[in-house]
Amino acid sequence: MPNRASAFPAISLGLLLFIILFSFGGSLIYTVDPHALDSHAILFAPSPQYPLGTDRLGRDLLARLIEGGKISIVIGVGSALIASFIGLILGSIAGYFKGYIDRSFVIVVDLFLTFPTFFLLLALVSYIDASTLVLIVIISITGWMTTARLIRSESYKITSQAYIKILNIAKVSKSRILLKYYAPLLAPIFFVSFTFGVGGAILAESGLSFLGLGIVPPQISWGTILSSGKDVIEIAWWVSFFPGLMIFLITFSLVNISNYLQQLTNQKEIQA
Repeated sequence: MPNRASAFPAISLGLLLFIILFSFGGSLIYTVDPHALDSHAILFAPSPQYPLGTDRLGRDLLARLIEGGKISIVIGVGSALIASFIGLILGSIAGYFKGYIDRSFVIVVDLFLTFPTFFLLLALVSYIDASTLVLIVIISITGWMTTARLIRSESYKITSQAYIKILNIAKVSKSRILLKYYAPLLAPIFFVSFTFGVGGAILAESGLSFLGLGIVPPQISWGTILSSGKDVIEIAWWVSFFPGLMIFLITFSLVNISNYLQQLTNQKEIQA
């Protein structure tokens, strides 16, 4: 059983690395233009000539999956990184200073959580022309609350420790206390939240693109490819299936890696 448990995250990590290499290095091997139109190859099924088939404009689906993966992964990683940093900074400050700052933090978080995240995304995107940078900012703005609440809770525990009180009495710089003593202890939560956040951000971008509110052509993401296949799914299943499979695989891998990191963190807390 331990061997299987240890192998499972390794498989997920290997799958994640494969998807990253596929997206950022696949075009070096498969050099077909993802934007090239071919009126004689409309909705061709997967074949030796077109390994994953073509879409309704005759574009090679494998080439488009490779190109679309770049934007989907960049949006996922960028959004999760910003959201996790916002959560780390705000949560640790609220847990350390407490009082008025903590009460203000709780009010802001509750205000954000009042609105369902996806509907908040829809509201923000509907008034702004979407682009990669805009989507990274918007998704990160709507995704930092969970991380911040976890960080705040852990910061409360750290603040109650005797050595923190001694440092405060000794008038050690607050920024030094936060960076030297809080940051290392909060790092596991940060990394777990980050890996969860990447999958959530990719799903959010895919959902927005599927509804026509995400990436704008000629840019490609897995969500836009998935959206383009919804009208022909009965006669050309491959157009929607393969981008949906990529989204599932990367999300599945990230969730498994996150669960594994969380288990390691819990084991260290129990041993401590």
